[in-house]
Amino acid sequence: QLSDQKKMSESPLSWLRGVYLPPALHPLNKTLVKDGRWKDVDSTQEKRRSFLHDFCKKYNSRKKLQTHLVHLVSRIYVEDRHKVLYCEVPKAGCSNWKRVLMVLNGLATSAHNISHDDVHYGKHLRKLDSYDLKGIYTRLNTYTKAIFVRDPMERLVSAFRDKFEHPNSYYHPVFGKAIIKRYRHKANEEALKTGSGVRFKEFIQYLLDSHRPVGMDIHWEQVSKLCYPCLINYDFIGKFETLEEDTNYFLQLVDAPAELKFPKFKDRHSSDERTSAEVVRQYLKELSKEERQLIYDFYYLDYLMFNYTSP
Repeated sequence: QLSDQKKMSESPLSWLRGVYLPPALHPLNKTLVKDGRWKDVDSTQEKRRSFLHDFCKKYNSRKKLQTHLVHLVSRIYVEDRHKVLYCEVPKAGCSNWKRVLMVLNGLATSAHNISHDDVHYGKHLRKLDSYDLKGIYTRLNTYTKAIFVRDPMERLVSAFRDKFEHPNSYYHPVFGKAIIKRYRHKANEEALKTGSGVRFKEFIQYLLDSHRPVGMDIHWEQVSKLCYPCLINYDFIGKFETLEEDTNYFLQLVDAPAELKFPKFKDRHSSDERTSAEVVRQYLKELSKEERQLIYDFYYLDYLMFNYTSP
């Protein structure tokens, strides 16, 4: 113990390199769930947990990954009152999930009263990487850790629609301009100047380009690289496809106030049709068979880890 403390005080960053948390399937504490109506949800949850655990044992990526613990937990939000850790996966219900965390934390009385800007730019919630090493380890080992995921193609198309089909003062000038300049033959001056009007095929060319003109973005980054599901042993695996049901069951597990329910409203562009399997099919028609295969390959681990059917 003393030598560990010495190592940590000498060079915390070098000590963290290559650290991993062995996956372990801890039983969920279900003592607070009194209602029999959660039986099916619980059964599904146990199957998802077992599936991910078995996958991680087979895949065994830990030997290959050299990273810092602080980086591993940089997407994880902390709610100390109910001892919850939530890894944010954009385009998988994260805005409403953060509203729930704010209510749990006593920062708001209702999830329905919190604006989009407050959720994403208010800096009301702490992330796990803001704590010291002891604080990170204590929370990882004692809090209930949740991750919510979504079918990778749906998540990708949803991100494209949100960021490129609506006015956006960040994604158009930063990503849009670079994408149009690189992938559009004879782009006009207006498009090059504003970065607006990126086509789905151009966006996919950018995504699949190993020499991207701009970096990756959390809205279309793989879940395997956002939340490291084989390194952090998540206790609860929710899915966007059963988002409301899963979250309301999770809230029972952590003894949330009875009146708190997952909000149903769409955070932005509420008049738009939700990105469904049918909407995804329309977008994929714009791509070649090879491009579709390459997208699947790009998200291959996410498909495998969370048992999504290949499209």
